[in-house]
Amino acid sequence: MKRTPLTPRKTIVTLAALSGVLAVVALGSLLVGSTPMSISELWRALTSPSDPSMEMQRTILLNIRLPRVLLALTVGAGLSVAGAVLQALLRNPLAEPYILGISSGGTVGALVAMMAGIGAAHFTTPLFSFVGSGLVMFLVFVLGHRRGILDTNALLLSGVMVGAFFSSIVLLFTALVNQDLRTTYLWLIGNLSSADIQSFWVVAPLILLASLALSTQARHFNLISTGDETALHLGVEVDKVKRISYLLASFITGLAVSVSGVVGFVGLVVPHACRMMFGPDHRLLIPASFLAGATYLIACDLLSRVVLAPSEIPVGVVTAVVGAPIFIYLLKKNW
Repeated sequence: MKRTPLTPRKTIVTLAALSGVLAVVALGSLLVGSTPMSISELWRALTSPSDPSMEMQRTILLNIRLPRVLLALTVGAGLSVAGAVLQALLRNPLAEPYILGISSGGTVGALVAMMAGIGAAHFTTPLFSFVGSGLVMFLVFVLGHRRGILDTNALLLSGVMVGAFFSSIVLLFTALVNQDLRTTYLWLIGNLSSADIQSFWVVAPLILLASLALSTQARHFNLISTGDETALHLGVEVDKVKRISYLLASFITGLAVSVSGVVGFVGLVVPHACRMMFGPDHRLLIPASFLAGATYLIACDLLSRVVLAPSEIPVGVVTAVVGAPIFIYLLKKNW
């Protein structure tokens, strides 16, 4: 399919359309659930805090649904941006935080903070989660080098193995401290049922700032995607851009994992879908992935709440059901 060149008009129209879809899906997620709510009830719950007849709707909206929607938006957007950046730097559509094991490292860091009794403060868990994600990123890239050259196939395989190792560490921690196995399971598969507004205010500004910082490197990502040597000849400081970008991607992943657990395949599915629909130019791909990732995870979280209502399934199950077949398709296509 022939693609039109990227223009300001195309960028504005695309991002406006994605923003509109995000708003509709977010509104639907606020209205739909085991206790349905109309738009008029939603409006009254928000604008009439002294109305006693709306107390139940207000509690459901402000204490349950709104925090989940906001965290799903933040986590989905952040993981999608991290996935798009990793795919650009490694020039491989299979690269994403979950596959590279970064998410598992973030989980270990978050659990260490909780086990040490310092996870009660909302800023400490994200900090430890980032350290865990950064450690995994470092290990994966050390193992992914062959004779001083980064081998993307070796890096992906190293990420899978390191991620499996860190997942085993999580289960070991659980066994040693007699934690609730169900809680650990929900963390490993990805879960937003314990969302709270304080966590959103801690992680959302940081993920937004990191995503904006990565978007400023879009032109460099375009050049790096064509090859490191080409980018070097065109004046890109490839090593510096890669180091900063890997660090920011790990930072975003650690923050996301600290509030949602390991939500897999978002960083794989969304950037790849955006690339097919809107083209490979990262000036559009990164913001499009941000908005589409937010929409995707909100929709998946909505499905997780209504498919088996009044019971619910972890949101990571829904993202995996959609993402796993796409991963297999990409795997067969690339090898």
